[in-house]
Amino acid sequence: MPDLANAYYGHVKNAVYKEGTLSLKTKRLMALAIAIQAGCKDCIISQAANALKSGATTSEIFETCSVAISMGGTLAWSHSLIVIEYLKEKEFIK
Repeated sequence: MPDLANAYYGHVKNAVYKEGTLSLKTKRLMALAIAIQAGCKDCIISQAANALKSGATTSEIFETCSVAISMGGTLAWSHSLIVIEYLKEKEFIK
């Protein structure tokens, strides 16, 4: 298992999450929408944090959540609440 984790967190992650045709911020927002769809709490928090580090605004985060909700309905809505909780915890919103 450590070999798999090292491969993912090293080569794959570094190959994907860098500037390219799509900006790093755009990639992180896309990943956030996908994490919301997948319902992975740790992934949602990680991608929200990384999107913010990549320059995303809270408005862009909310719009990304809206896109995820438009595709995933109420299940995505409930997963989007994880983002809201994270933003409140980190004092990005009140």
